[in-house]
Amino acid sequence: MEKSVYKKYTDILKAELVPAMGCTEPIAVAYAAALARATLGAVPQKVTVCVSGNILKNVKSVIVPNTGGMRGVVCAAAAGIVAGDETKRLQVLSSVKEDQFAKIEDYIENTAFSVEKSRSGCIFDIGITVYADGHSAYVRIAERHTNVVHVEKDGKVAVDKNAKDGDEKKQEMSVREIIDYADNVELSEIEDVLTRQIEYNSAISAEGLKNDYGARVGKILTASFGDSVQTRAKAAAAAGSDARMNGCSLPVVIVSGSGNQGITASMPVIVYAEHLKSSREQLLRALAVSDLVTVHLKSDIGSLSAYCGAVSAGCGAAAGICYLHGGRYDEIAHTLVNALAIDSGVICDGAKSSCAAKIASAVEAGLLGFEMYRSGSQFYGGDGILEKGVENTIHNVGDLARVGMRETDEEIIKIMIKNI
Repeated sequence: MEKSVYKKYTDILKAELVPAMGCTEPIAVAYAAALARATLGAVPQKVTVCVSGNILKNVKSVIVPNTGGMRGVVCAAAAGIVAGDETKRLQVLSSVKEDQFAKIEDYIENTAFSVEKSRSGCIFDIGITVYADGHSAYVRIAERHTNVVHVEKDGKVAVDKNAKDGDEKKQEMSVREIIDYADNVELSEIEDVLTRQIEYNSAISAEGLKNDYGARVGKILTASFGDSVQTRAKAAAAAGSDARMNGCSLPVVIVSGSGNQGITASMPVIVYAEHLKSSREQLLRALAVSDLVTVHLKSDIGSLSAYCGAVSAGCGAAAGICYLHGGRYDEIAHTLVNALAIDSGVICDGAKSSCAAKIASAVEAGLLGFEMYRSGSQFYGGDGILEKGVENTIHNVGDLARVGMRETDEEIIKIMIKNI
């Protein structure tokens, strides 16, 4: 494998598999707010939050962790300002103490907050302006959750860069290269990030299966459908989402900027590896396949859209599970096409409890796609949006989600925020 290609995938894994606490959109708001406060050098007396519709959509219904159960853009920004540590990025609220919950509430009540919708045209856009004692500061995050593209204080610019920088590597991925990389990568180069993914995501999954969070999708799956490996794989992923969508402060390792996708891409593979008694090496290589396939599927779609990202991660998990069973390019390519034919088009209507159920559905679609191919059955190019060649189908799904569902996304946002 060419050194440049090898390095590309190693760099992608290290950049993507980072820890985050809570749903990443409100956490990104909290991060921007904490950075704005630090830039201002004072506690703001007035705060203006300008966010894209997709940020509003994903912040509206989910509980912001370490806030005592609060929701919404204002809560996320206030938590970042009052108690956030901007140096921790997507774990910005990890050090918040329970005695600070009341301080966050008091700050909201006594501070002039305004929330506006961004008109930039950028789907992922967070701009926060803060004011105190005649001074102001502005921070903008765009395209990705920690991509700080502009920082200024009193009109003096400290950071100003192109929001698209760094996206090129993701656009050059392929399923064949991903499998070749997983087969040949020196595990010592990526073992630390994959081990952290196993530990963090397994812990929050166990928490969701043990306690009652949200709609308890993971617990209901295990109670209702037996103890098969398929049920356990779905339940493990769903339970992690149950917990993190409903205020659990345990961190997760994300993929494509999403904790739900990170959980979905990892937990089914971990469950199957345990079931198959796979070696540690086999598990790590299968996780690399799952994570990278998930990133590949999402790269054409974008960070946020009307297309549920769990579908991409469910396909990634199926690819990893197929890899554990000895499948390589042909088997994985057919598994992916089958899975994409089943679940593509599931809408994203924001982060909330029902994400856990969509995750279970996405894992089910991936497993069905895998079992279809193992049984000698498959969908073919020309069936709906499928096209001969896995990369062509992936590209079609990207067009469907990014272009075809643009108006769907706008309508979802209108429905969701009309009462805000």
